[in-house]
This record gives sequence, C-alpha cells and structure tokens, in this order.
Amino acid sequence: MQKPDIEIGKTTIGNIVDMLAENLADNSALEYLSLDIKYNFKEFRDICDKVAKGLMALGIQRDEKVAIWANNIPEWVYTQYGSARMGAVLVTVNTSYRSAELEYLLEQSDTTTLILTGGVREADEYLKVINKVCPTLKDSEPGKLNNPKLPFLKNIIYMGKEKIPGMYNWDEIIEMGKKVSDAQLKERLDSLEPDDVINMQYTSGTTGFPKGVMLSHTNLIGNAMSLATCMNLTPDDAMCIPVPFFHCFGCVIGTLTCMVSGATMAPVVAFNPVDVLKTVEASKCNALLGVPTMFIAEFEEMDKNSYDTSTLRTGVMAGSTCPIEVMKRVIKDMGANEMTIVYGQTEASPGITQTRDNDSLELKTSTVGRALPNVEVKIIDPILGNEMPVNEQGELCSRGYHVMKGYYKNEEATAQAIDKDGWLHTGDLATMDENGYCKITGRIKDMIIRGGENIYPREIEEFLYTFNKVKDVQVVGVPDAKYGEEVAAFIQLKPGESATDEEVKAFCKDKISYHKIPRFVFFIEDYPTTASGKIQKYKLRDMATEEIEK
Repeated sequence: MQKPDIEIGKTTIGNIVDMLAENLADNSALEYLSLDIKYNFKEFRDICDKVAKGLMALGIQRDEKVAIWANNIPEWVYTQYGSARMGAVLVTVNTSYRSAELEYLLEQSDTTTLILTGGVREADEYLKVINKVCPTLKDSEPGKLNNPKLPFLKNIIYMGKEKIPGMYNWDEIIEMGKKVSDAQLKERLDSLEPDDVINMQYTSGTTGFPKGVMLSHTNLIGNAMSLATCMNLTPDDAMCIPVPFFHCFGCVIGTLTCMVSGATMAPVVAFNPVDVLKTVEASKCNALLGVPTMFIAEFEEMDKNSYDTSTLRTGVMAGSTCPIEVMKRVIKDMGANEMTIVYGQTEASPGITQTRDNDSLELKTSTVGRALPNVEVKIIDPILGNEMPVNEQGELCSRGYHVMKGYYKNEEATAQAIDKDGWLHTGDLATMDENGYCKITGRIKDMIIRGGENIYPREIEEFLYTFNKVKDVQVVGVPDAKYGEEVAAFIQLKPGESATDEEVKAFCKDKISYHKIPRFVFFIEDYPTTASGKIQKYKLRDMATEEIEK
C-alpha cells in the first residue's frame, strides 16, 4: 500500500484527510483500546466532517481561533482534523492550566470558542476553572457568553453528554452541523491556502508570559513528512501515542506523522505505563512515542509483568535529555532497534534534527541526529553570530519550511527569535560533527558559570547516570557568593536503593573535574514537569536555592 502523495507547500491538512479516505479507505485510522473505538480512514473523514460542519453552523469563520482544552480523548483528534477542514485555527491548551493561565491564553489568542473535556474523571476540575474565568457563564445562553475580560469568547462546548449551563454539549454541535451541506464544507475547504495558520501553540512560559506560536499547514505537513521519512512509516504501521495532544509531540510527531504516512493512530487517553504497553500489544504497534521518564516507567512495569512488544520497530524519544542507558533498554528490552531521537521546539513545528534508522548505537545514544530532510542547521557563536568550527559549541539555529510564521501579536519577540535571513535561534547550546550530527549541550540560560568556568549540566548528568544507584538525574546551577554559581544535582534513586550526598561526591572524585562535582546533592521522588513531561529546571533551581538558604 502506498503512502498518500503529498507535496509540501501545495496542500492543506484537510486535503490529506480526503487523500487517505480515498486511497486507504478501509485501512485502520484510529484505535483506542481502552474505549473500544476503531475507525478506518473513510469513517474517520465522516466524523471529522461532522465536527467541521458543527463549527461552521456555530458561525465560525476561516482563521477564527478555536481553543481545545482536554487530554487525549477521541474528540481531540476529531477536532484537530475537523477544524483543519473548515479553516479555524486550533489553539491547544495545556491540560495543567488553571484559571490565570487559561484566562491569559484565551484573551491573548482572541479565542471565540473553547472546547473543553468531558466524560473523564478530571472534568469537574475543568468546569471549576472555566466558571472561575467566566463567572457569568452559568447565567448565559449557549453561544452568547458576555465576559468583558474576554470580549472575543462567545461559545463554550463541553465534550460530554451532560447539559452544563451556558455551554453547548458535543452532541448538540454535531446535530447543528446537519444544517451545513457537503457543498458548503467543500467550498470552505477549497478556499484554504497551504500557508494559512492552522494551529497555535503556547510556549511553556518559563521566562515571561507564554507566546502563541503560529504554525501553518505547510509548517506542520512538511515537518510530519520529514519525521515519518526518518522512521520509515508506512500504511502497514501503527503508532502508540501516549504523549499529550496539546503539545507538538502529540499532535504533529504523533497524529499528523501517522496521517501523512497512512499509519494507524493508537493513542492513550492519559499516560499510564500499563495502558501504553497493553496498547502496543493489542494494536501491534510498530512505533512508540515518549519522553525519557515515560520509557523509564514502562521499563519498571515490564520488570514486573510480561508484555509482547515484539512488533515495535521505531518511534521517537524526545522532550528532554535522552539518557544513554534508557535508549539502550528501548533497543534491547523493547526490541525497538530503529528508535529515533528527535530534537526540536514548538517554533520549529517541532522537529529540527533526528537520528536515522540505520545509525549506530553510538550515534543514537550520544547525539540528537542530523538535520531533517530539507532543513538547514548551523551552530553559531551566541555573542558574535559567526558560524562555529566542527565540534565547537555554540547556539543551534535552523532554517526551512518548518520555521513558525511568528508569535501571535508579538512582533518584537518574533524578530528576536527569527533573524532577517530566516534563521530560527533556538537558545540551545550544541556542537555539530563533520557529518552534521548534533549534540545538545544545554540551554544558553542553563549554562552554569562557576568562577569563570563554563559548566554544562548535560555532561555531569551523563556521568552520574553511570552510578548504578541512579535512576534519573538533573543538574542545575545555584547562586553562590564566592563563585557566582555552584553545581546542584537532583537525583532519583532506583527502587530499593539508598545513598548519601557524600557517596555521590566520592563517586565523582578523580573521575570528573573538581569544579564539576556537585556541591549540593538532593534526593527527590518526582521532578516538577510540564504537562508534556519536560522537566522544569528553573523550579529545581528555586527549590535548591530555598533549601540552601535555610
């Protein structure tokens, strides 16, 4: 069976849904093991069209902002592709957001319609938050929300069966859509341009307020196709997607990479290692996505119970530093010997570099691969801007079809991120070898400067992973009156292990430079993370500083 014939820059995400429905009609498109849902590509298009027509019946126009706030439930996928078929810009909302963050996003994005989760245990929490953000909601007619703080917001859609005051529920929207004809939807679909913004994702806001990253059909399709090529995905493959849809990892490296290759999407509603491994087994998944902490949790479950992961071949590990030992277990114990590492960021749709299926174990465990097809990468001096020699550290910059259109309503920040020649400045420190393979050595902001010496946390972390009691480790810099900064290590120990800070320091002695040995060692159960699994080093820095000052 052939993948759909897609030309980057010549088609839209909505058109790809048609290509699949016509060319791979009976192939499995979407499978939810836990919900007993299974649709082929023809059925999937029908569902997406019902959603598209429902949004059109609400009066939503092309380029209008529709926000979605939910975990990986099926309606998320239907909305992703339904909105793409009728031209609304899908604004993805982090599931961990609370009232202040949600209000900021809805206001800054000019969102007119918010779709929020229903039918799951957490639904009550979402309802509490939206009622705090919109106190007049319970006294409003659906579609006529009047909140002076959010003048654009009119519609709230609840993805559940219950009737909630002031909201439409999902079934009502589908019913309303019956008034919209196939011809009207086709006219809207045909009016869309590949360069239109179709998705907006808010960066995590670890410094300042989150920024809305504007991504076009071309940005997203091009990136998904490059990623799929590096994984050799075909219509015969199925991918387990346990990473959140609201993040590029879930909705681009996950669902869209499946769509451009004709592979089956097999999502997990909310990450749980048991559900992931059951899905891999039942859907005979060939690809698996995850951040390192997810893979670590899956190994702990595999050590206790038996699962058949023999169909696994490839996938993506990304989102934070990929420990060597974890990658080795993915290949050895899961059987995914073509597993890839992807490096990128939301502003790059998200992939910039990726390892290849035939790369050596050394390259797969020590680099983040080389530039994706049709993507340029260079390493520059972050101060002077000149290109660095081979294997010399500098800031990684990238240029190509994948670079965002900009930050929404923020020209100043856009100009800081993308230079006049179209290069995206990532803020990440990296080196590149003579074959173009890159190693990420840290964030420019994360670099520790101790007494004038530059220290890169990644180097110390990789060393500490070799200590047999260590399960995971994160290294940060903390303020110091004498040296400016000192090294602090936050260590998760393997189950049943115990250690002292002196033991850790003794392990380092004579193996790494004195100034790199952690001055402070903290043992921790769980790391603070974003909802997408990225470890928030700034929170660790704050925790260490507070503890030291006691």
